[in-house]
Amino acid sequence: MRVVHVSQPVAAGVAVVVLELAVAQRNRGCSVTVVCPPSGWLARRARELGVPVRAWTATRSPGVRSVAETLRLHRLLSELDPDVVHLHSSKAGLAGRLAVRGGRATVFQPHLWSFETARGPLRRATAAWERFASRWTDLVVCVSDDELVAGRAAGVRARAEVVCNGVDTVRFSPGDRGSARRRLGLPEHAPIAVCLGRLAELKGQDQLLSAWPAVLRRVPGARLVLAGDGPMGAVWRERHPLAGHESVLWPGHTDDPVAWYTAADVVVLPSRAEGMALVPLEAMACARPVVAFDVGGVLQSVSAAGAVLPPGDLAGLADAVSARLADPELATLEGKRGRRRAELSFDRGHMTARIAALVDDLNRREHVS
Repeated sequence: MRVVHVSQPVAAGVAVVVLELAVAQRNRGCSVTVVCPPSGWLARRARELGVPVRAWTATRSPGVRSVAETLRLHRLLSELDPDVVHLHSSKAGLAGRLAVRGGRATVFQPHLWSFETARGPLRRATAAWERFASRWTDLVVCVSDDELVAGRAAGVRARAEVVCNGVDTVRFSPGDRGSARRRLGLPEHAPIAVCLGRLAELKGQDQLLSAWPAVLRRVPGARLVLAGDGPMGAVWRERHPLAGHESVLWPGHTDDPVAWYTAADVVVLPSRAEGMALVPLEAMACARPVVAFDVGGVLQSVSAAGAVLPPGDLAGLADAVSARLADPELATLEGKRGRRRAELSFDRGHMTARIAALVDDLNRREHVS
């Protein structure tokens, strides 16, 4: 079976899932190719792991360039001649379904519906597109129950399955906090909250910064680590009144997220929207408690391994972070729950095996029909 994975994101959560699926299917005997922008983590790591990569230049947002992007993708897919096309995230979902138009078995994995991040007329337009594109979608893979509910509420009627994201519970595993802090140059005995992710409005680090003074009032000497880079990083560092406070650290991009999770007393996810974020799963696998807003997939992933709060509840966010920084026993208990939960329900092997089985079944159906 020939499978092509198409992705415009080449870093962070979507890229990680694409690579894990591609490698798992390759190891099961499939012929797998990744189609994505040529520069970035995804293309580099895929090549390092022996997965063929074809360059597809595409921008993150839709626009006039989408026409040329769709034509380029059509040519690539015609050349590769896959049995199944697996499209990841909004841009690949747009260009890929216009390029294929039902001519090949098509899987679409939103990783967060585009209409959930849009407002006003754009929200209505993107929801209308998803309803229309259902006719060219053989299977929608949702990463959480929340994502499936949102799709159905918007009128997406294509066949759909929920396959929760998974993490490598061997790589992401409990480690020594003191050793991690020494390696990262962090104070060994200070209470530390870590927020790891792309610095973008959707990820909500500005909300955490706004809640941080209330944390400091309850836990003097606490530190906040905002690890990552992204389009809002320079803006927040320049304009947010807490950005330059001595308690706030901006280490930038990291290729070693395990060290930051291990160094943390609590991991915070202040996102405004998600499909099912990898950060809580990775933190749980490292036996760290999670504090997060109740956006897509968070309650399903975190459960009793931390605190899940109403979106935008900054006072509640500050209280929950403070409680775990001030009470190591509570943090340790929730961390142990999270590790067990990650092992039982969110191991990477469960995710890759389930999607591989769904794609195998789709391919068989196509050949029978």
